[in-house]
Order: sequence, then structure tokens, then C-alpha cells
Amino acid sequence: MPRGKTAKPTPGQHVKVADGVTMPEFPDLPINGWTGKVMETTGSGAKMKVILEWDAATLPSIPESYREQCEAQGLLYSMACLPAADIEVAE
Repeated sequence: MPRGKTAKPTPGQHVKVADGVTMPEFPDLPINGWTGKVMETTGSGAKMKVILEWDAATLPSIPESYREQCEAQGLLYSMACLPAADIEVAE
């Protein structure tokens, strides 16, 4: 399916970040291909956000510099909140 035309994500679903996506708080960090599990969704339609937890395949590839920046800002590097249009169901 084209980006933005995927089915509504649901909690527990395994998802993958679409091509060309960067971390919202850190726009220099490309996260395309990262995978995780949907924890919850907020909003609806084009404004839907997906809160996800990165999986065991992604966690080791997270750059140490990003981990340190997250910890310094009180953010969890093991989770993210992304627009639903930026993710797709993992196969």
C-alpha cells in the first residue's frame, strides 16, 4: 500500500517504519526500517499517532549518541511516537 494508505494500526501489531522517515525529535536520525510493537494509538484519521516500543532487532542498532541525547532529555530511547502514515505492518 502507498504511504499514508495503510490500515489503522492496532495495539500489539508488529510494524516497520517507512522509507524516508526520521525521528521527530532528532531529524538527523533516519529510522526507516526500524521495527517494533504498537503499544497504543492516539487521535484519528490523518492526525493519528502511534506509540511504539522498538523490538529486539532494532534496539542494538540504535546509535549510542541517540541513547545519550534521549537520557539527557528524559526521553525513552526504546519507544517512539510517530504519525500513523510513517509506519506499515511488518511482514
